[in-house]
Amino acid sequence: MLNRIYASFDGEQSQKPLPEICLELLSEQKNTWPECCLGYASLERIKIREIACNGFIVRVQHNPGRIKSTLADVKEKEIKQRPCFLCPGNLPAEQKGILYRNEYLILCNPAPVFSSHFTICNKEHRPQSIAEHLDIFLQLMVDLGSDWTVLYNGPECGASAPDHLHFQAVPSGQMPVETEITGEESFIKVRQVDNVLLSRASNIGREAFILEGDNPATLEGIFKEILSILKRHLSIEKEPMVNIAGFYSAKRLCIVIFPRSRHRPDAFFRKGDDQLMISPAVVEMGGILVTPVEKDFSVLNASIAEGIFREVSLDGEIMDRIIDSIKRDI
Repeated sequence: MLNRIYASFDGEQSQKPLPEICLELLSEQKNTWPECCLGYASLERIKIREIACNGFIVRVQHNPGRIKSTLADVKEKEIKQRPCFLCPGNLPAEQKGILYRNEYLILCNPAPVFSSHFTICNKEHRPQSIAEHLDIFLQLMVDLGSDWTVLYNGPECGASAPDHLHFQAVPSGQMPVETEITGEESFIKVRQVDNVLLSRASNIGREAFILEGDNPATLEGIFKEILSILKRHLSIEKEPMVNIAGFYSAKRLCIVIFPRSRHRPDAFFRKGDDQLMISPAVVEMGGILVTPVEKDFSVLNASIAEGIFREVSLDGEIMDRIIDSIKRDI
């Protein structure tokens, strides 16, 4: 483990800011880790275009380097048969990380979607789960600051390593949803509890909760109550399918929760030219549809994008019932 550590961060004021250490790590890894160097070189050749949908924007990115993540087989049998690629002992020899608060390793993602893309994984091999670890998610938001967005993929909706607890960090301002949720017409206030504002996204083509507050402990409590209500309405005991994006600005925390109904759309499972290799995770729910295959990049239009979101997002009628419970029970 020690030979993996590039630097450590424990929150002491005498330390460099965490974003500065992360960017130093990325610069070092581009020079010493060939896979990382190639991943970022390929990012310079990606194609991007925007699609105007019904009330929202989708940015389509043709990124061949993401093919492995898009096609990841997350069936329990397959996961048990492969070594965990986030466990420290299985990392490439050249890969190093930042020991974060003595519990996590911040690693450079060798298949980036953004100009800086980090994976923050627990040192121990434990399942992907948000309820017990939202405190570290919120702490990451504060430590990284307003120029960064912290991301979480649930184990059944985008996490390519559902067996190993991890988050991601990417530069802020890259996902369309970040600007779409700032206008008053883009959300409906549900209620305010203990200085935490809870809203529902409006007119962005998929369902989302928005939690805003300045007290991490209070925000965490409300978040857990929402998860409990989701479990009750979906009649499940396990973690509800969710993707989460966290933004921090002016000492205020904002969490966007995308409740999901399924992992992949029907088009992912079609054969031949009818197949679309799009596997929505938090980046996609945030408005960036990553397409490893150039054909898919070319054929995607507003109708297809809107259909993908409808398929994987929680049904609006179920969301209505959940909102009623939130108004009554929280």
